[in-house]
Amino acid sequence: MVILYAHVIWSVRGREALLSKAVRRVLFVHMPRESAEKGIRIVAIDGSDDHVHCLLQLMPSQNLSQVVKSIRSSSMAWLNETRLLNAEFAWEEDYYAYSVSPSGVKQVIEFIGKQEEYHKTKGLDSELEIFERFKDSLA
Repeated sequence: MVILYAHVIWSVRGREALLSKAVRRVLFVHMPRESAEKGIRIVAIDGSDDHVHCLLQLMPSQNLSQVVKSIRSSSMAWLNETRLLNAEFAWEEDYYAYSVSPSGVKQVIEFIGKQEEYHKTKGLDSELEIFERFKDSLA
């Protein structure tokens, strides 16, 4: 059996700090449940007030782009329908995705689970620089 893992990061449109801790607490329970109903497995999810980290387990028949689009569009619609926020909500169009080897899944789950702590001292840009440096070191 082939199983693929992807660490995906996306942000709130304009990187606005709209996802309070209370909103994240509810949203990060809702997203895996709703995704599971569509056959999408979210292994881990967390984030900060302006972005989300998600570890996905993909089956070979699933397309990463379509899976991410499904998660983001349904969560955006849900946030707007429930009116948990005072303004219309949207995600940025772009996202980052990195493949994860099965041996690295535990480490990625731990990293994702520490997002609130991590972002007390660092912003999303500094986090993405780490991924960019890693990518550049492979070139």
